[in-house]
Amino acid sequence: MAFTTNQLFKLFVKYLPAITAIITVLPLPVKAATFLVNERAILGGNDEVDWGSLGKVFNPSAPSFSAFLPNSFSATSQGGLGLDINIAPTNNPQITPPFVFQTLPSPGIRSNFAQGDFVLFGGIDPTGFIPLPAGTPDPGTKGNGGPFTISFAQPVFGAGTQIAVDTSNLLVEDFITAFDNANNWLGTFSVANISSLALDNSAVFLGIRSDTPNISRLVFSSSAPQYGLAINQVSIIAVPESTYTLAILAFGVSGAVLKLRQRT
Repeated sequence: MAFTTNQLFKLFVKYLPAITAIITVLPLPVKAATFLVNERAILGGNDEVDWGSLGKVFNPSAPSFSAFLPNSFSATSQGGLGLDINIAPTNNPQITPPFVFQTLPSPGIRSNFAQGDFVLFGGIDPTGFIPLPAGTPDPGTKGNGGPFTISFAQPVFGAGTQIAVDTSNLLVEDFITAFDNANNWLGTFSVANISSLALDNSAVFLGIRSDTPNISRLVFSSSAPQYGLAINQVSIIAVPESTYTLAILAFGVSGAVLKLRQRT
């Protein structure tokens, strides 16, 4: 039995709801490759999360407990993508909860991010600021070194951020690990990093990219978790909702047409 083009179209319209309903609950068999990206411009993100959008910024000149964040919270990207952030709690009761600060010259909080960046920070032990006698070696101020976990409401092609550890003159290895929505490991990469207070935007960029939109969760960590971990804005290669839906729809259409051709 042969079908005309018009008959094929009518059959497609008739069974489209059932086809798309099945496709949306079935994982697409994709073998993807992931790779490290260590420059924001090369990542080429089309979306971003700026931590200033949380509406809570710690002011060192007038510290307030209300500016602290819980260890788990949600955020929304500029493009409307939902994210869940989890910062592993510390077992040191003297370390503050996480907070966002804007890195600025003194009396602001200095770092080696760009001046004016809003930075998500794991927390710090404020007793480390006790004045020490002249000539005393810098003991390093202890803090919460994470790890930081960022989960995306919809899988993305990639994401990354600049990262720093709250200690100077110490070579630290920073790590990024990616997982898909079934918790399958996609890859782990690292870069060496020496932090400073230079306000010179020298904090290293650590990102990961995939050739398919399968990244659902990223974990940032360092080789020195006893010092506070900090990240600035997160650049994301997101899949627009309309594009994601159309891709599923196209897969369903191609499958329906193939079946009809096999029958003819």
